[in-house]
Amino acid sequence: MLYITGDIHRDMDRFRHPLVRKFKKDDVLIVCGDFGFVWDGSREEQKLLKKIGAHKFDTLFVEGCHDNYDLLREYPAVPYRGGTARKISGNLYQLLRGETYEICGKTVFAFGGGDSEAQSLDGSRWWPEEQPSEEEQQHGVDSLRRRRGKVDFIVTHDAPEMIRRFICMEETESSCIHRYLDYIARQADFKFWYFGRYHMDRIIPPRYCAVFREVRKAD
Repeated sequence: MLYITGDIHRDMDRFRHPLVRKFKKDDVLIVCGDFGFVWDGSREEQKLLKKIGAHKFDTLFVEGCHDNYDLLREYPAVPYRGGTARKISGNLYQLLRGETYEICGKTVFAFGGGDSEAQSLDGSRWWPEEQPSEEEQQHGVDSLRRRRGKVDFIVTHDAPEMIRRFICMEETESSCIHRYLDYIARQADFKFWYFGRYHMDRIIPPRYCAVFREVRKAD
């Protein structure tokens, strides 16, 4: 079975969730950004990554606003479930932007990244790569076109502009990734879209779902 959860921010408690404890070998967990375990490259971090990768089930994530892009680039890109992913450790992988995967009998389009430049004012780290490049945007469009726009699920960290405005009505300025995901939403034929940026567990009809602490079966 395929399951989805939101930002973990380097918290191992999510793997102690009652549902996760029951996962079998063929189950898969996708984290919608801000995985947080690839951050400082320390020995402690490497031990945690190895522990997560040793789980019998696959743990996958798209990058968010609190992941170290410099360190992520050091991991090898490998073939994975019909697409390309970065192998972090064992059964732990990063899903790459614009790639489409066959997971548990479902087609999943992944696109990480987010909008946190303004947050850098408080001293937190951020990378320009959090916003998608033109090449990454085109790759995502091409990937969907090869499937005539049809996928089962879309998994991102941030949300399309129309959904962001619904959640954050007081914010008027949009960024590149919001506008791009808005374009993808208009082009794609999908069953459900999961994203983790806004730290809430909430279904936004008809087919969007903000995820945070819940572990949801993708359906």
